[in-house]
This record gives sequence, structure tokens and C-alpha cells, in this order.
Amino acid sequence: MQAVCAFRRGPVWGKEGYSMTQAIWEQGYTQNRELSWLQFNARVLAEAEDESVPLLERLKFLSIFTSNLDEFFMIRVGSLDDMAAVDKNHIDNKSGMTAREQLRRIYTAVEPLYERRDAAFSDVERRLRGESLCRLHISELDAAGQKYIKHYFKNVMAPVLSPQIVDSHHPFPHLEGKVLHIAALLAHKKNERLGLLPVPASLPALVFLPGQPGQYVPVEDILLEYADHVFEMYDVLEKTVFCVTRNADINPDDETFGAEEGDFRKRMEKLLRQRRRMAVVRVELNRPISDHFKEYFRTRFEVTDAQIFLSRRAPLKMAYAFSLGEHLPEKQRAALSDPPFTPQQPGMLPAGQSLLKAALKKDILLSYPYETMEPFLQMIREAAGDPHVVSIRITIYRLARKAKLVEYLCAAAENGKDVTVLIELRARFDEQNNIDWSERLEEAGCKIIYGFEDYKVHSKICLITRQDRAGLRYITQVGTGNYNEKTAAQYTDVSLITSNEHIGMDAGAFFNNMALGNLEGKYERLLVAPNSFKDHILALMDEQIAKGGEGYILLKFNSLTDIDVIEKLRQASCAGVRVEMIVRGICCLLPGVKSHTENVSVTSIVGRFLEHSRIFVFGRGADEKMYISSADLMTRNTERRLEIACPIDSQEVRARLHDILYAMQHDTVKARVLQPDGTYCKKPAVPDPVCAQALLMQQAISEAHQQSANPAPPAPGWKKFLHHLFGGED
Repeated sequence: MQAVCAFRRGPVWGKEGYSMTQAIWEQGYTQNRELSWLQFNARVLAEAEDESVPLLERLKFLSIFTSNLDEFFMIRVGSLDDMAAVDKNHIDNKSGMTAREQLRRIYTAVEPLYERRDAAFSDVERRLRGESLCRLHISELDAAGQKYIKHYFKNVMAPVLSPQIVDSHHPFPHLEGKVLHIAALLAHKKNERLGLLPVPASLPALVFLPGQPGQYVPVEDILLEYADHVFEMYDVLEKTVFCVTRNADINPDDETFGAEEGDFRKRMEKLLRQRRRMAVVRVELNRPISDHFKEYFRTRFEVTDAQIFLSRRAPLKMAYAFSLGEHLPEKQRAALSDPPFTPQQPGMLPAGQSLLKAALKKDILLSYPYETMEPFLQMIREAAGDPHVVSIRITIYRLARKAKLVEYLCAAAENGKDVTVLIELRARFDEQNNIDWSERLEEAGCKIIYGFEDYKVHSKICLITRQDRAGLRYITQVGTGNYNEKTAAQYTDVSLITSNEHIGMDAGAFFNNMALGNLEGKYERLLVAPNSFKDHILALMDEQIAKGGEGYILLKFNSLTDIDVIEKLRQASCAGVRVEMIVRGICCLLPGVKSHTENVSVTSIVGRFLEHSRIFVFGRGADEKMYISSADLMTRNTERRLEIACPIDSQEVRARLHDILYAMQHDTVKARVLQPDGTYCKKPAVPDPVCAQALLMQQAISEAHQQSANPAPPAPGWKKFLHHLFGGED
């Protein structure tokens, strides 16, 4: 798939408008964000194609690729579709393309990805058959299998089916996005009509054959086979499995709400209902159909042929991939999966020691998923029962479906602590979950803040305030990832816990400003978007630019789209500054472009865990300045979200972060290097290959073993008593 590097054409604005952004995309050192994202998802697909990856993991990567693409169409394609209708002349400042031109390039780029997915799925499916895990077609079933499936359809499926025909008396129904349907072209007395049969949500995705472990038939295949029986009074001319993808890009500020809907939670509930009814941006089919049949889809959904995609082999929904291995014997499943890994005891926290107390003595870094999130959760639990803790304040963007964090925060409020939770209801696709948790927290007595109307709160910060004999003490946690117990075992993130007074005071000021709706707050140590983060990051780059060839910038993050940051990185490169970036996803800056980005290198790593941490390094040695952050270098993060970057002062914490960065920089297994033309290439083979994530897993295991061999001695009972009595510290 070829990315757009420079889309050249004549000026589209007036003379005064032919300025920086047009000059940038005409120079050819930037690329379109959407096509860059598709390159990222192609790297996910490459993991499914990689024969060195265990079979069940390859299947999971196919599922991840599919769900990623679903969300891309729902959000990014949906947004571009809206833009094309509203502002036909809007120009992308990285590629010079209009929204409609971007859509055309997207559809063209996506088509071969479907072909690659089909090929990868066929290969994985063939190999899994050799392991007695077989997806069978109806035609492959023996007599006993045919009998069982027929009985299953008649007695289990048929009672819950809701078929419908579409004609003058039966209007076309609303179809929810990503819900599988059977579409049948029907004939009756020389009249044609469309038959629709939704796959009931109550049915399992796969039907396993009795007495034949590991053999299964997808439920949609059964319905497709028996569609003739469902529509038995008609002649079935053609039939296919299909689903639609709807635009789900809803901005809560797009609508003006009445005074009676002043509660923000109610607004979000209304928007979620609206999302389910938005325009179709993609139609997927699982078999070729005639152009005559396809016309029904074009007409009913108002889509073009370019928006209709054919998946010949791979299922349209693949969430089942994560549980399929459960149908194999444990030993066999293990052989087809990644070696098991359990997040370890943090290397900076002796086993058995309280994180709350340890953080009062020194800065502590937790590194997920290599280290467990449990010490942080236990810190909140301990704070909930600590008589010296007066308040807990925290921002929440995404939570797990089952969240111990919420239990502990509720317990703190019920114990009389002042608990403030700034919860973001607009965390895309987690809105309902956050609404539910906000209600639970509110019922327990927590103070709930919903943030700002125009700015999402994406920061990850928690402040515990203690009052003891030593006075007022702050324990501040700042992280790069969500307080999500599930993703903490799947995403790479870092979390700093510090008792630094200045950072604690900044954290307190941040929460006060949030409560007052003040975006213009001043902070001594923390960088806070949208007010100060971007300016400080650019200023830190300017410091390195001033050093010329002695300057150094090392950045690890997820996506780069901010045009001001891009331009500053180009300036740094032109000044001789070495710029190294580890960018998981979108990167709109092209490295290695002569006279522009020759000193820039960009590496992407897609592996077992989702790279999610943001670490920024400016300079070397004694002059080095290091930050961790919740923010990517995207315009939405730098200008339209509440984000925080925290400086790293502790030399021990810096060293641990450099270990992470060093491993990423020297990865020769999963690393892909961005080329000036927008493509990605593997690093050359080396005698001793390095896989960064595997290296960091091993390091975590080794350090945990050392900690368990030298655990912190338990505090004697009398000591605990005296501490409670006099309010002292360990």
C-alpha cells in the first residue's frame, strides 16, 4: 500500500492563504494521517501473516486488524464523510487533499488489505485444521454433522429469528452497525423483493459439533444455508451475509440542547442513541453477488461501489478469535500461543511494602504490563482506610467493566474522605460504561466532575493528600495510561508515584482549576494542555535547536499530526539535531527527506503488547530533560484536550525509562522503520536479534525474583500501633 507523501497541485486559496500549510505539503515531508493510520493497521495485519507468530496469536491479530478497521470507518471515514458534505473545499494541511479526495484514496488503499486478510486467514485456518481446530463449511459435514446442524437450526435458531421482506407494504428497516444479516434476493410470481434475516445476538458466534472437539460452523453460515427454508414461499435467487458500518463520529457539541437537558450525562445518553442511526459509510459482503443484487445495497444505503467491500474467506466479525483456543487441550493451546506472562512485582517496590509509604521516601515507577497495577490499586485501598488521608482526587477516562478502583474510591468516600472524580463521559465507545460508573461513584458520596464542554479530559493523574505530624503531604500519581485493570495487562504504560511537594501542589491546583472550569491555570512543574503543554514542548525543542549538532531529541508516543510540532521537528533536523522517534501509529512527518528531515528517524513497534507509553527526552547527560505524558503529539491532544506531562527528576526513574527506550531503539524483531516514501521496512537481520517486549518481560521477571529473595521486613505490630497513635512515618 503506497502512502501519500506529497499531493502536488496548484494553489487553492487566495494569495494570502498560500502560506505555511500549503508550503509544507508541497515540500513532500508530510503525509496524510488517514493513509498513515492504514499503514499502521497493515503492520498489525503483518503480525497475522508472520509465520513465526504462534497460530492462535495470528488469529487474534486478524481480529484486532478487523476491529481496528471497523473503528477507523466509524470514526475517521465517518468524519471525512461529514466534512465532504459540509465543506467541500477544506484541504488537509499534510497532503493537500480535500475530504472527498481522501475518501477515494482510503477506499483504494483498503481494498488490497481485504485481500491480504483473506489470504492470511486462509493460511491460519489451514494450519489450525492440522491442529484439529476446524472451521467447517456445511458441505463438508458428514451425515451426523448435517443432522445435528439441521436439528440445531430447527430447535435453537428458528424460534428466535426475525425475518423480514422489503416491498411496498414492508419498508426497509433500520439496520444497526456491525450486526450480521443475511440478505436474499427473492422472486415470487415474477416480482422481486429483498429478504432480510438478522443474526440474533442471543446466538453464539460458533456452533461446535458434539463428539468432535474443535470442529465448528459459524452461525451466519448456518443461517445462510437455511435461508431458503426461512423464505420458503419464495425462490431465492441470490444470498449473502453482510453488515453495514455506520458513522459513529459524534461530537457532543454538534447539537444545541434545551435547558431541560442540562445534565451532561443525559446528553451523552441521547447521543449514544443517535449514533446507532447515523449514515452508512461501508457495506461488507462475504460472497460475490451480481450487480443487479448489489444495486439494492447501493440504493438502500446510499453508497458507491467503492464503499462495498468483499471478504471472501475471513469472517466479517472475528471477536471469537480470543476464545477459540479454549476448545483445545491445555497443552496444545499453550503450544499455539505466546508463552504465558504474568505482570510482576515492581522492581522499585520491595515485595510486601506499601506503595503509599514507599512513595513518601522516593519516587517510584511502575511499568505496565511488565509490572502489575496491583500496588497502585492497593495504594488507593490503603488510602481509603488511612486515618491520615483527607482527600483523594483522580481523573478517569476509561475503566474496566469490573473495576476494583471504583470499589476503593467508593470505600474512601464512605469512610469520610473527600473524594473527587473527574470522569470523562466522552471516552469514545466507553461512554455508557463511564455513565454507569459515574452513577455508582456519585451514590457512594464521591464528588463527580464531568470536565469541560469543549475539551476532553484525557489526563491520568491522582492526588492523595495526607495530614500527619509532619504536616500536609502529597502523594501524586501521573501516568501515560488509563486506570483500567484489564488494559494494564495488555498495554505498555508507565506510572510515576511521587511525594514531590511542587508536583503535588501543581496537582492540587489542577483539580481546583478543573472544579472552577479554569483552563488558564498556572503550574510550576506540570505541563498542562491546552494551555501550556504545546508551548513548552516547542520551547524544549528550541533549546535543542540552539545546540545544533550537539542537540538530541528522543520521543516515544502513539501518533504525530500536529503541524506546529512537525514543523519544529523539521527545523531541528535542519539545524543538525538528531531526532529519534518511536511512533506506534500515525506519523505525518516523513523522515529522511533531503533538505528537510535527514536527521529524523522513525521506528514503529507492533508486538504482543500495544505500545501506549509517551516518553519525551530532550538533550543528553546532565542537560537532559525528561517527561512522561498522557498526550500524543496530535492537534486534538495539544489543543483540544486536558493533558498532563510530568517531569522526571529521579535519576533511578530516568534510568528505568531509558531501559525501556533503549530496548525499543535496538529492537530488530518487531521494529519497522519508516521510509521517506511512507512505507515501512524491517531492520536488517542480525546474528543476535532483539525483541524489546520480550527483553522487558525477562527483565521484569528477573527483578521480581530479586525482590522476592529480599522482601521488605514486615513492620512489627507495636510499630504500627505507635504510628497510628502519633501519626508518624516509617
